[in-house]
Amino acid sequence: MKIDYQVMEALELLERERGVPVETILDALANALVSAYKRTSGRAEEARVTIDPDSGDIRVFGQILDEEGAVVREWEDESQEFGRIAAQTAKQVIAQRLRIAKREQIYAAYAGREGDLVTGIVQQVDGRYVIFDLGNAEALMPASERIPHQMLDRGNRAKALILEVKNEPKGPQIILSRSHPDLVRRLLELEVPELVEGVVEIVAIAREPGHRTKIAVVSNDPNVDPRGACVGARGSRVQQVVKELRNEKVDVVQYQEDVAAFIADALGPARIREVRIDEEEKSAEVIVSEHQLSLAIGKEGQNARLAARLTGYRIDIRSDEPPPSPGSDAAGRQHRLRPPSGARPRTGPRPAARPLPPSPGSQASAS
Repeated sequence: MKIDYQVMEALELLERERGVPVETILDALANALVSAYKRTSGRAEEARVTIDPDSGDIRVFGQILDEEGAVVREWEDESQEFGRIAAQTAKQVIAQRLRIAKREQIYAAYAGREGDLVTGIVQQVDGRYVIFDLGNAEALMPASERIPHQMLDRGNRAKALILEVKNEPKGPQIILSRSHPDLVRRLLELEVPELVEGVVEIVAIAREPGHRTKIAVVSNDPNVDPRGACVGARGSRVQQVVKELRNEKVDVVQYQEDVAAFIADALGPARIREVRIDEEEKSAEVIVSEHQLSLAIGKEGQNARLAARLTGYRIDIRSDEPPPSPGSDAAGRQHRLRPPSGARPRTGPRPAARPLPPSPGSQASAS
């Protein structure tokens, strides 16, 4: 028997392109042929197969063993019928090794890339997953990692964050996310070379996917304005991020060691009159004028909630109007937000309180 020359060419191609040694496949083929031979009716119960890697010649030897497993008789079986079985087995083994090699190649390409940004084309959408074609692999985005209320249709091109890479028995599984805060970080890095170079640094991100993101940035170069670098001329840089996120609002805030000033900036676009800090309680009392109160709080408390997450401080917001008389409706005059447990960016010593003058340019934003 002899392996068809086309099969041998396929083995050599597999070795060149996928890095799978021909000897490895021939060993797997020999083992498969032994199993096939033993299953064939009228054959010996044991067998040995040799394959010449140069010529492709296959030799099958039937064996009889004694009770201790030693070979007492061996003969070469040159049956043409088994030759047909051998040819079919060879094709199956090569196809299997191709599948295994492809899985290993995909896993090697994506293992350890959690947090990287990828671009994919939507292949399929259902209630549980969105399946993306990444070019050389498929990836899954669970419903929990999608941006709420944002439609992804088949054929759409979108960027996503690699959340997890798992080597499953059926092949590597690449999990993507578009709701993770680091997606905004990676998108901004595409537009802002100062971030990649380390001149500007992202200190903290607070995000409610599909609605609003606040990003605190700091400059490691006194000659570079971190907020201006991220926003770009006429908002050109941050607008690219907003476009990819399909109009999710993105506010860029300058991080400051003065926590009162940082909180005031984080509550933009509202104008803050005063911030009183309680370091022991990690809280801030924020005073605004009555007409700025709803702006500081935001729709359904979103602006204040994101500011609390961004700064790591509990934030209480109230207007500077006189306290309401007994029995009057005081709704909307005070708002209190706590940050998530452990949410606090890099900080240093800060003053206990600091009144702040109105500053229309205290925040850069895009929507």
